[in-house]
This record gives sequence, structure tokens and C-alpha cells, in this order.
Amino acid sequence: MASGGSAKGYALVGVVVVIVLATTGVWNPFPQIWSWINQSDPIAEGVATWQTAIGGSPKSVTISGGAIVVEYRTSVEAYGITAGVKLWKSDADWAGVAGGDSDAVVVVGRLLTKGYEVLDPATGAVRRTDTEATAVWTYADAVLDLRCPKAGECELSAWEPRGSRPMWTIATPGIGFVLDASNPDLPDTQPLTSSQFDGRAAGPRSLPNLIGLPGDGKIQVVDTAQGRVVQTRTPARDQRVTVVGSRVLTVTGVARDGTCYYSVIAHDPPSGHAVWQRDGLNLRTADNGSTCKQERDPAGGYDVVLGVDPVGRQELIAAHDGRVLWHGEKGQTVLAVNDAYALVRTSDQRTLTARSFGRGKVNWRRGINPGAQAALTPYAAVVAETKPAKVVALSPRTGGVLAEARTDAKVFAVGPSGMILVSGRDMAYVPFAGSPAR
Repeated sequence: MASGGSAKGYALVGVVVVIVLATTGVWNPFPQIWSWINQSDPIAEGVATWQTAIGGSPKSVTISGGAIVVEYRTSVEAYGITAGVKLWKSDADWAGVAGGDSDAVVVVGRLLTKGYEVLDPATGAVRRTDTEATAVWTYADAVLDLRCPKAGECELSAWEPRGSRPMWTIATPGIGFVLDASNPDLPDTQPLTSSQFDGRAAGPRSLPNLIGLPGDGKIQVVDTAQGRVVQTRTPARDQRVTVVGSRVLTVTGVARDGTCYYSVIAHDPPSGHAVWQRDGLNLRTADNGSTCKQERDPAGGYDVVLGVDPVGRQELIAAHDGRVLWHGEKGQTVLAVNDAYALVRTSDQRTLTARSFGRGKVNWRRGINPGAQAALTPYAAVVAETKPAKVVALSPRTGGVLAEARTDAKVFAVGPSGMILVSGRDMAYVPFAGSPAR
């Protein structure tokens, strides 16, 4: 007992001495101690070119115009892609990135407040200000905004990302105040999602030829090239209308015999002629069950939709003409799909195959662990595995490895030269092989 008491006494004296030295300015170890305690573990050790602490848990991250734009709940920040240095910060409730490297912009705004600002991604300087729009959509080649000066009287305008005048403006009556903020949901295809990838990791897509504006129980189909409403559809209670590529798909789900019976018909606006029709095709727009209430848009790419045949096998269909691009075997699962490729997992969950729609065959195969996840972007096919945890970026065309990191971090963004990984409040940039940052 005496020995233990002496040790405690010496420790107390040591603490007092350190405090006295720190308060008198002779020696202060506390900053170094706290720095050591707060030091983050490397996200992708030996692979990432930089890692930096960010302002919180991000809502989205986008690589664009030589900058990395990070969106939070109440602010937006930009970091340099070369060294991860913070470039600027703006108070905003929502943000979207439009354009490409040469004409990229960041669109920001406030909730419950009309209007938005268009910022330069490198400097945060305001390029254009709007005071009337209630909703904004950002694309790789355009910005769309919607303004509704009166209930039921709205206008939709299309802008070049850095344009000062709209390319076109059209009246869209009957929309009302149902769409607001950044990129509100439209009736189109949705990407397949998983826990290791942010849903917007692929970045902004190109402006589709057709978009659908929902409101007042109707969907107005807009031709974005000509700037005009080409069709107005009113879905029945058992129907779901979605705009895919150059077609308007109507999915009908009828409850009978304790199950749902589906049919899909594709129309060509503005003629309204039916182009193709399939009975028994389930685009998974409703939850399992006998109610057949359709509350989701189908998964797929710009002109490709993922469906399930009557015996439960997955298939990929070209929305333009109804062709079956791929019909899976029992147990095969599509992990990711866009208009060019599909990543399909075999029934034993140990092999990933990349199918090319252009070539009509398998481009490459890769062994994976059960439970692996995948995503497709314009620049890379990315696979996230566990046991051991790693993230691998691959060429969609050849399957060649672009980057590989031993990490369980989440993939938030993929650009032409690398990808952003986020773990907690830390962000790291992993360049691809052959990129200038490598």
C-alpha cells in the first residue's frame, strides 16, 4: 500500500510540475498531446496523394473544374484537387455542380428562399445571380431552373453552365409549388445504390433529350433540345409514368390472386404512338406485396432499365426499342449499370463480369469476395470489398486496375483522374494510374 501511495504522489507532483511549466511559458506539451490524440488514421496509406480534415459529414462531393466541391447541410466548401487545400467556403443549404472541367460552375441556394447563385468552382466568385427560381437541376452541359410567380403558372428555363441568357424558356402550367431546391426528383431512371458508394459518385450526367415535370397529378414531358412541352400524361392509380431516354414508359401493376401483374408500354412523344410493349416485365417500381402501389422509378441508365421477368431473373432492356440487352440466369445480380456497361455478379457471388452493350458480350471478369459492392461512372468501374476491406478502380473497357486502396472508406466522387474517399470527417484523393497526380 505504501509503495502504491508513493507512486501516486510522484505522479501528482509530475502533473503539477508540467502545469507550472506550461503556465509560465517554459514548456507546454499540451498542443502536441492534443495533436497526437486528434490525428486521423490514413484513409488510403501509400496510395492517396493527400488527406485533409473537412467541415463535417458531407451530403455530396463532386470533382469538377480542378476543384473538389463538398456540400454540407448548411454550407459548401471547395478544395484544390492538387493538394487538398481549401479554396473557399459559402453559406448555403443546397448545392449542385454543372458543366465540365472547362465550364464548371457551382449552383448554391437557401431553403425556403427563392433564387440561387452560380459560383466559380476555383474561386467561389459569383458569376450569375437569380432571385426568382424555386428549383434548379444541374447537368454536365446545362442548368435548368423553374420559377412559379403564381400558383399553377410556372416557367422552365435552360442555361448553358456559364451562360448569361437562357437558351430557351417555356411555360409549364399546372406544376404548382411542388418542386424546390437542388435537383428535386424527376420521373426518370435511378442509379443502383449501395452503402460504400454515394449515389452521386458518378458526377452530373448530361441533359436528357426528354424530362418529365410532375405536378397536379400529371407529368409534362419536355423536349430539352427544342424547348417545348411535347406531351402531358395523367397516370391512372395503378400506373407509374417515367421518362427514359427518348421514350415515355407507363408501368401498370394490377393486383390479382394475391400478387401483382405488370405490363410496360413505351410511347414516342410527341406522336404518342406505342413503340413496344411487354407483359410480365417488373421494373421494380413497387415493393413486394399484393398492393402493387408504385412509389419508385426504375433503376437503370439514360436509355437502359433494369427489370425482372416472371420467374425472378433479372434482365436489362433498351428503353428505345424494347430489346433485351441481357437476360440473367438464376441468382445473377446486376450491381451497377449505365448506358454502356453493366456489372453483373455471378450466383455464387465470387465473380464480377463487365458486359458491354456496344459489343454485346463480356468485356472482362474479376474475382470478388461475397458481399462486394460496385458502381459505374464515366471514368471507372469501382469495386468495394470486405475481408479484407479495399476499393479498386478499374477501366470499364479492359478491367485494368487504375487504383487500389486498402480501406473501408466510402467512395464519394470519381473524376477523370482519380476518386475521393471519405471516412468520418476526413477526405482523401486517390489518383488513377497515369494521371498527373500519380
